[in-house]
Amino acid sequence: MKKEIEALREVMRSRGIYAAVIPTSDFHGSEYIGEYFKLREYLSGFTGSAGTLVVTLDKAALWTDGRYFLQAERELSGSGISLMKMGESETPTVEDFLKNEMPDNSVLGFDGRTVSCAFANRLQKTLNKKYISFLSDIDFGELVWKDSPPLSAEPVFMLPENNCGRTRAEKIALIRGKMKEKEADCLVVSALDEIAWTLNLRGGDIEYCPLFLAFMMIFTDNSPTKLFANKTIFGDEIIAKLKADNIEILDYNDIYSELSAYDKTVWFDENTANFRLVSSKKSVIKKPSPIELMKAVKDGVEILCEKNAHIRDGLAVTRFMKWLKSSVGFENVTEISAAEKLEELRKLGENYLGQSFAPIMAYGEHGAIVHYSATEETNADIKPRGMLLSDTGGHYLDGTTDITRTFVLGEISEEEKRAFTLVLAGHLNLLIAKFPKGTRGSTLDYAAREPLWQNGFDFNHGTGHGVGFLLNVHEGPQRISCRAEDDAPLKEGMITSDEPGLYVEGKFGIRHESLLLCETDKKTGFLNFSPLTLVPFDREGIEKKYLTSRQIETLNDYHALVFEKLSPLMDEEEKEWLRKATEPI
Repeated sequence: MKKEIEALREVMRSRGIYAAVIPTSDFHGSEYIGEYFKLREYLSGFTGSAGTLVVTLDKAALWTDGRYFLQAERELSGSGISLMKMGESETPTVEDFLKNEMPDNSVLGFDGRTVSCAFANRLQKTLNKKYISFLSDIDFGELVWKDSPPLSAEPVFMLPENNCGRTRAEKIALIRGKMKEKEADCLVVSALDEIAWTLNLRGGDIEYCPLFLAFMMIFTDNSPTKLFANKTIFGDEIIAKLKADNIEILDYNDIYSELSAYDKTVWFDENTANFRLVSSKKSVIKKPSPIELMKAVKDGVEILCEKNAHIRDGLAVTRFMKWLKSSVGFENVTEISAAEKLEELRKLGENYLGQSFAPIMAYGEHGAIVHYSATEETNADIKPRGMLLSDTGGHYLDGTTDITRTFVLGEISEEEKRAFTLVLAGHLNLLIAKFPKGTRGSTLDYAAREPLWQNGFDFNHGTGHGVGFLLNVHEGPQRISCRAEDDAPLKEGMITSDEPGLYVEGKFGIRHESLLLCETDKKTGFLNFSPLTLVPFDREGIEKKYLTSRQIETLNDYHALVFEKLSPLMDEEEKEWLRKATEPI
């Protein structure tokens, strides 16, 4: 067993703890977390962005989802930590595992600041009959991670006013209206992207996510909004503007004492509010935050900004495609150098800020690892054969992008060409879907999987996720997944990804992803999608016989749109290359 796990067990024994839960989380329920919060990674050695580690006095297990099964198997090998594959029928939930492993009247330990209220409620419900008690005020990181990184405190910046559809004062007024409907006196905002969106501010406390560490309390009685953060990250101009909008800044850790002293009804989103926050109050409303939906439905200004950002991003990725196809086989290109080249091209674009997530450049069999990340040890030379799966994204002052294209680099097998085309067929099916208002993503998921299911294939991840406006590259409340149980109805103005895939372990992986804008069809009143992403699909991977006439028409229309939007920005050589890359099939 890893020495880090044994060190944790020593702490557990000294405090009478039988089992410890170490989630992948910060104090805000964030999907991606800063270095300070990566205790689970430190203890387990698993570097994926999602996972929960459970350690008992004699066992250790890690839960993660289908995106990371292959990666987790590799990274946990030899550690003594069992991999629990979430979503598999034989895999117990964390709660059921603890119920089976923990003796009656024993103690479960966790840091209540890193466990959501919703997860803690599930633990309580499952373990209640065994009289399990919680020790939730223990900071395992402080006790076992001696050289942990400091808490981040990067500067905050304001969004340009012409990129904001509504002012922060207007947004807070809308939020107060929703609070009054629920008879809430105070809304505690824990989610970092909701705070950033509300205040029209962005930061740099989490890699790839332009967010800053903070909590916020909004009151219906027009009392000053309280923002809990490290005051040193705000410049004088921002502090003055916040004050003018009746917003005061308090110390980051003061949220707990301020909340404890507040004696009126408080609204929490239990999916993002941590257990310590919610357990301190008696009169509470536990419902999804009203900000989540407001943020997901982009206004006209945000939509226009996103369209402009996607043109510049599409230009960079299309130029990368041209470079890749002309360079592989003639110069040394690796997974890492390819990612660096794409980043170099994106930096040429106006308003570019940085990557929206860690780039995935996965050549050959690496493509079968859904969230593969090249390291110096795994960095593969890209040869003039097979395929490269490229999943990348960028943050711009006027939007966020996320795009996957699978590039053919030379000879590929009939198996690969068939798989490439079936995934593309599913992608096109979703792109042209029309559906009545109120439809959820779980209903639309079949459209993307149908060509694969018809041939006995499937993929073990969601088909689509929401994307924030210079915020998180993954956001709710909408998503497209056959396993979704709590997805919100799709609405006009939402931006959602379309990303079916197919992965053959040890051989190859294919994914085609574009971002789609949900719009209202003027003729029918139904909803449909229009593409934001503007990059060709590699025609060399397409076997026409696996596509329907409607799918072929859709692909040709999409390629015509790509040429229309990008060619005016290209020189003559690039334009001629793009003309051939987007020719009708």
